[in-house]
Amino acid sequence: MLNRFAPLVPLALVTLLFGCASHPQQVAEQPKPQVQNQAKFVAAQSASVYEEEMATEKELADFSGSKPYQLPLLADSILERGKSLIGTRYRFGGTSEAGFDCSGFIGYLFREEAGMNLPRSTREMINVDAPLVARNNLKPGDLLFFSTSGRGRVSHAGIYLGDNQFIHSSSRRSGGVRVDNLGDSYWSKTFIEAKRALAMAPTTVTASK
Repeated sequence: MLNRFAPLVPLALVTLLFGCASHPQQVAEQPKPQVQNQAKFVAAQSASVYEEEMATEKELADFSGSKPYQLPLLADSILERGKSLIGTRYRFGGTSEAGFDCSGFIGYLFREEAGMNLPRSTREMINVDAPLVARNNLKPGDLLFFSTSGRGRVSHAGIYLGDNQFIHSSSRRSGGVRVDNLGDSYWSKTFIEAKRALAMAPTTVTASK
């Protein structure tokens, strides 16, 4: 009787082995669509974030891209003139080298070096139609606005120099035009926002030297 079933034994073994070999493949293939969907979702999220960042950069470029000058050159001119005025006394309402308040200092430099007439007060200046700039994307020449009065409203302004420093006409007590660090606790705490006002510069610069 054993001899009668002997030919069936190899066939049974082959069938059993084939079943064991094929079963893991079916299990491994099942999660693939889910993994692929997750990978597509992550890729889509990354692409979305990248597109948002590029849109912000494109907005700034479009805002000032048609101008025939280079913004860094204007910024250098403004900041060099500003640094030459370090030590000029603070004078409330001052708009000349006889003395400046904070907005008077900014207005003087932008008018003389970039041919721009900015609003006279910080409250008006912060509302100019210029691109907002993130603090980690500041460039020399950007306007910085602060709330130093403790009321949450803008009350002071300066011009970004680079390397986390800015120039401004501070106060009578602190010596007028000076350079300070945006990372200092006082300025970091009172900082509100920054704007790239140079993007509004006229196409023909008529600066008076």
